[in-house]
Amino acid sequence: MSPDIAQTLREVGRGKRSLIVVAVPRLAGKSTVLRAILAERPASTPVLTLAEDGDVVDHLIQRSAGGYLVIPEITQSAAMPGYVWGADVRRIFQLARENVSLAATLHADGPDDAFAQICEGCGVPDGDASKIAFAVSLRSIGRWEEPTRRVVASVHEISGVERGRPKARLLYRWDEGRDAFVKGTRDAGSGRAGRA
Repeated sequence: MSPDIAQTLREVGRGKRSLIVVAVPRLAGKSTVLRAILAERPASTPVLTLAEDGDVVDHLIQRSAGGYLVIPEITQSAAMPGYVWGADVRRIFQLARENVSLAATLHADGPDDAFAQICEGCGVPDGDASKIAFAVSLRSIGRWEEPTRRVVASVHEISGVERGRPKARLLYRWDEGRDAFVKGTRDAGSGRAGRA
């Protein structure tokens, strides 16, 4: 990632903003990037992780007040502890109100795909999904089993969700052809991206 992206992600953690980190292949670094962002939170901020710190959502939400509740992965596969889908995701988003920030990973090709899974796949209402303020997309280069490089493909700021679609503003993207990180904007209604 670029120094500008790193600084933006530091500010996300320091501001205790809710976020998702997404990538399509496994081993792209979703959990690593998520943990790095959370490491920037204020020192006294609690971070609790579903399954790792317990399975009772109500109790975890109470204990994470003023901090983060981490969902290891939003997925239909229950292969690992803390991997949740459907009603469990709806309940977490419903209970995590003003004083609890959410941090989650999922396999998705950008914010539109991620919110389709959260809202359509899991049935999270727009108002609850609007808690997510940032979406970080990663890209793995090379064979997924042994990537030769990992990059932050894009960072979007989310200002709300309507009909399951995020109102996303592109802050940064990786220009693969130039192998450069560029600032960008996104017209929420058109899907067009451009340089700022």
